[in-house]
Amino acid sequence: MKFRHARFFAAFGALLAAGAAGTGQASAKELTLCWAAWDPANALVELSKDFEAKSGIKMKFEFVPWPNFADRMLNELNSGGKLCDLMIGDSQWIGGAAENGQYVKLNDFFDKEGIKMSDFIPATVVGYAEWPKNSPNYWAMPAFGDVVGWSYRKDWFSRPELQAEFKEKYGRELTVPKTFGELKDIAQFFQKREIDGKTVYGAAIYTERGSEGITMGVMDVLYSFGFKYENPDKPYELEGYVNSAEAVKGLEFYKELYDCCTPPGHSDAYMSEDIDAYKSGQVALHMNFAFTWPGINADANVGGDKSGYFPNPAGPEGAAYAQLGGQGISVVSSSEKQEDALAYIKWFAQPEIQQKWWQMGGYSALLKVVEDPGFATSQPYAQTFLDSMAIVQDFWAEPSYASLLQAAQKRFHDYVVAGQGTAEDALDGLVKDWTQVFDDEGKY
Repeated sequence: MKFRHARFFAAFGALLAAGAAGTGQASAKELTLCWAAWDPANALVELSKDFEAKSGIKMKFEFVPWPNFADRMLNELNSGGKLCDLMIGDSQWIGGAAENGQYVKLNDFFDKEGIKMSDFIPATVVGYAEWPKNSPNYWAMPAFGDVVGWSYRKDWFSRPELQAEFKEKYGRELTVPKTFGELKDIAQFFQKREIDGKTVYGAAIYTERGSEGITMGVMDVLYSFGFKYENPDKPYELEGYVNSAEAVKGLEFYKELYDCCTPPGHSDAYMSEDIDAYKSGQVALHMNFAFTWPGINADANVGGDKSGYFPNPAGPEGAAYAQLGGQGISVVSSSEKQEDALAYIKWFAQPEIQQKWWQMGGYSALLKVVEDPGFATSQPYAQTFLDSMAIVQDFWAEPSYASLLQAAQKRFHDYVVAGQGTAEDALDGLVKDWTQVFDDEGKY
């Protein structure tokens, strides 16, 4: 271990010297890393103190709340701004950032430093690093693995009187749902029930309209019902796939779940609203990204043995998929400190640093970390994270991602929350919207 550290610091000094000699730039004394403002970012600040101590480079951080993150950072990238040297950008940005020259291509750097994408969870490489997808062209290194899953009130589920009542009503045990049908039954069972003198509700799900919330929630269900973004044999052919009969049933299910089983006023809810509903004891089930689980586990009201975690359940045909979250870390092409930014990525890629990242609440995507024999039992939610990452799918990562997302947000919210039209109308409209976007881009 000490020998590897020594080799790293020798290589680190050589990297900086070579960078300064090759580019004529002096070694930067300060780097700015841009990301969203959330608990994992706070953990990264602490983790990065190790880099500061070993490199002599001061780390600054620009963290933006999630509702404003995309607007703020995409504007920064599009304007060629100098604020960010390193960007932990959302997975859907990778296509636009690559094609617009906003991220530095990392293939040569990875080859030089022996950083192999085969050492990371495959889904995170495709989702966070590659453009075009499924090609060996890398614009980021997987930084934070994330996926939509569920937490539930394990203490409520274990109450004998509730177990008996549920079994009498549904003919099965009150336990983690294996299908979305079972999940809905559980949500209905708890909806407006009184527990410990307080009225509680079934499920907190994503319904937010302004950024990406309802799309992340709806897709989490549609995948398992049979939705496909396009004809697998003919890219950008949407008709009959986006609006398939299976996809219609999935969207109808999501609206039914919203109508039957959410807390009052839950019409514009995303990550923070859902976690607030769960931690305050309002709901039995809670849809959210895995990043919330460490905070739940540590919470005085719902943490420890009071909560459990499970991956997305299966749809009607037995298939189970989950919406990919998470991000890769990239070097911003407009940065004047690229060599030092690359040194940060080299430091971050070390297995011992990735192990610390996991221990501090970050979700490492490094196989050496997640395939360690002790990983699955290292936290109550670790196995659920592994199971969820094995079934992920992701939203479009096209350069036109923002337009595609805006259309989905409107169509889904209008139907699910506002009750406008039918699920078939919403998905037919989405096919029209997306077809127009791709037509404008010359995809047809």
